[in-house]
Amino acid sequence: MVQKLEYLRESPSQTAGPYVHIGCMPNFTGIDAYGGDLGTHMKTGPVQGQEITITGIVYDGMNTPLRDAMIEIWQPDAAGLFPSANETRGQPDPNFTGWGRSPGDSSTGEFAFHTVKPGAVPYPDGRMQAPHITAWVVARGINIGLHTRIYFEDEVDSNAADPILSRIEHPSRIPTLLAKKTGEGAYRFDIYLQGPNETIFFDI
Repeated sequence: MVQKLEYLRESPSQTAGPYVHIGCMPNFTGIDAYGGDLGTHMKTGPVQGQEITITGIVYDGMNTPLRDAMIEIWQPDAAGLFPSANETRGQPDPNFTGWGRSPGDSSTGEFAFHTVKPGAVPYPDGRMQAPHITAWVVARGINIGLHTRIYFEDEVDSNAADPILSRIEHPSRIPTLLAKKTGEGAYRFDIYLQGPNETIFFDI
């Protein structure tokens, strides 16, 4: 006889709350712990490829900067290799972690990542994806962390052939995923949670 299965109800989602920085980046809040916050430094020594800095602000639906947001990024190194035991395509840069975490500045809301420009990585069907960085945003009022991607406006040909960007139904929204070059090795990527410039988020 088949037994009846008692499925547990899904726990309700919760916002990150006002203490996300205390829990994830205690040193940023003035609490000396762990000798430094995880994800602050993505480069542990001389790295390969072009070193870049990405700055930006997370804006709410009223175009107001969120000063309690936290952003995490994941990316390959300059050769398109991930620092993972599952990486079989080659040897990744040993001085690059591929993962970073940054809080929004308490007064301006600006976040910053000092990283390297990522190389292209293959899509599951073998096509090459344009250089990009995966980003995750959490803040008070966000029930589930928001995933997006950071592409680069100066990678015109690669962006045009990217298998993800080419699937976006409304091409006019693609610029919301493009980091704008503001100087040598400097890019700007602002994130809009709502409104006419709302950033494209991915259901992951």
